[in-house]
Amino acid sequence: MDLLHAALELLRNLEPQLKQLIEYNVPAFYALMFAIIFAETGLVVTPFLPGDSLLFIIGALASAMSGTLNLPLILGLLIIAAILGDAVNYSIGYKVGPKVFKYEHSWFFNKKHLLRAQEFYERYGSKTIILARFVPIVRTFAPFVAGIGKMNYPKFAFYNVIGAIAWVMICVLAGYFFGEIPWVKRHFELVVVAIIFISVLPMVIEFLLEWRRNRTRAATELAFKQDAA
Repeated sequence: MDLLHAALELLRNLEPQLKQLIEYNVPAFYALMFAIIFAETGLVVTPFLPGDSLLFIIGALASAMSGTLNLPLILGLLIIAAILGDAVNYSIGYKVGPKVFKYEHSWFFNKKHLLRAQEFYERYGSKTIILARFVPIVRTFAPFVAGIGKMNYPKFAFYNVIGAIAWVMICVLAGYFFGEIPWVKRHFELVVVAIIFISVLPMVIEFLLEWRRNRTRAATELAFKQDAA
């Protein structure tokens, strides 16, 4: 409960702090938002940075301060930041992964994990890159693992661009069109928490569907073996 309370307090105070930055230095605001989105998607060590919630807040600020902030510029900058972040994360995984996973008997740094990652992205690669954009924490690691697994880069780049555009546009425009609604402003932190919850749903649904498919496949194989016996 203390952690949740701290998170809500952070979300509650983030908007006024960003508003002060905009009033003080607009270019610095643009640069900071670009850097945060790039780091949140591009660096494995910074999955704790805000993603969906920050984009929603940026959209709400763009609506409230439309005379100061340029919405098309914001969308363009953040889409570029998201694309570059995933591209850098993929490159790090591609170059560092084989060296890191060379230890045969290590629990984590093991070649078996590399092979599993490669198999996973051969099977679910395209859907994973897009869906991961909407899942906190997962979106930070997805491109890194894709690089480790040697996912075909043109294919990765295509879904990277599609996912980045969809993620930034949906989250920022949601804040832009709904962030200034009185009820939303009064319950802003709860709305942000709801956004994070909704963003997790696509991946949860995908995992549940895959689990159901595996159970059905296992049941079919068992029935086949019993009939053969």
